[in-house]
Amino acid sequence: MNLSALGLMEAAAAIRDGRLSSAELVGDCLQRIDEVDRDIDAWAFLDRDHAMRQAEAADDHRKLGKPIGPLHGVPVGIKDIFDTGDMPTEFGSKLWAGRTPRRDAAAVALLRAAGAVILGKTVTTEYAYYQPGKTRNPHNPDHTPGGSSSGSAAAVAALMVPGAIGSQTNGSVIRPAAFCGVVGFKPTHGLIPRSGALLLSRALDHVGVFARSVDDAALLAEVLAGFDEEDPDTRPVARPPFVDVARTEPPLPPRFAFVRSPAWKQAEKVTTEAFAELVEALGEHVSEVEIGQSFDRAIDMHRTVMEVEMAHNLHRDFEQGGDSLSKVLRALIERGRKVLAVDYTRALAGGATLNAALDGVFDEYDAILTPAAPGPAPRSLDSTGSPAFCSLWTYLGTPAVTLPLLQSESGMPIGVQLVGRRGNDARLLRTANWLVRTLDKSPGRSKRSHATPAKTLARRAKTRNGR
Repeated sequence: MNLSALGLMEAAAAIRDGRLSSAELVGDCLQRIDEVDRDIDAWAFLDRDHAMRQAEAADDHRKLGKPIGPLHGVPVGIKDIFDTGDMPTEFGSKLWAGRTPRRDAAAVALLRAAGAVILGKTVTTEYAYYQPGKTRNPHNPDHTPGGSSSGSAAAVAALMVPGAIGSQTNGSVIRPAAFCGVVGFKPTHGLIPRSGALLLSRALDHVGVFARSVDDAALLAEVLAGFDEEDPDTRPVARPPFVDVARTEPPLPPRFAFVRSPAWKQAEKVTTEAFAELVEALGEHVSEVEIGQSFDRAIDMHRTVMEVEMAHNLHRDFEQGGDSLSKVLRALIERGRKVLAVDYTRALAGGATLNAALDGVFDEYDAILTPAAPGPAPRSLDSTGSPAFCSLWTYLGTPAVTLPLLQSESGMPIGVQLVGRRGNDARLLRTANWLVRTLDKSPGRSKRSHATPAKTLARRAKTRNGR
């Protein structure tokens, strides 16, 4: 049995019941890494002995009958912008090579408290921005895995680890998840604490998760959600029951608002055709909705906020780093320094107005249906692809999830993005599960992937809907 192919919930249940040891699972994941990572390069840091020591300690803990958490003994990958007290954290920058933090980031500490084994650090683009790292797409190494959470997405897709965490300031969770063919979930802004992670933009930074199923993404999000007094955007509220809600059947079949968004002009032909067939397949469950011209400037406002806040937060590295920073990052910081205060303030305030304008959509529809990226992963390692289909939802802080439901004729994944109302994360995951089940009830489909050619998907969905 290929243990590394187990999902988070499957693995946690097997370890909890004594049918599997953490050492066996972690050992199998390390073997998988040895077999495939030479072609993918998903890991920035990996200490095999340290990973096995964590696994053996988890097994000893369980054998003694001590309480265990929901991820006990299960390995997880950590994007290399989150501090880890026992591993380097280098931000994808040679300027920070060898940096060894003294304590864990809040998200890492929560994972450890849930019993997770921190397998290693996954590759990030430079400062979680745009300059690509070494990682390649598991579906075709000539294509980008996306960014900036490239290593996390690729490691989960290639069955090296069942789950991983990343971050999104523009499109850095949704886009690589879509390109690599896994589930990526970016929760409501402020749901998961960010203290101890690289700060780029307080207004835009989100912690996100990667998994191979919606249920597994819900489990990671449930473990990570919480209040942290060091993160001023978190709130002291009860932890949402993501898993229980995500696994329930909706009281009524969900309704989807197909939104082209201001980025639609960037959509490739394969995407427009696939979504036309998907909308047709969903029939009465979906309607095309125009969100209005007021959203047309949202991508520009997102860019303004991101560039100003990154210029502020990275000013010391900019001034002292010299050639250690890429040209693309230095150019962003230079642009951010030139923005007028009135323009930044206007861009920062615009999100609340647009969120209020979306209330009417979410009063009638359960989720917005839209592409995760312009198309499949580009055939290039010099770029991580366009984040345009993510920028609006990152700017608004709404929860978003991408599902690997489609693929191109060449076999590259195409992500289907669902967006929900702020704070309705669990409901969004429930809706995502409904969509997966509705379009994935055909014999012969792989249990490890929901990807299928768009025409086949549409045909199967029509048959099930009696059309």
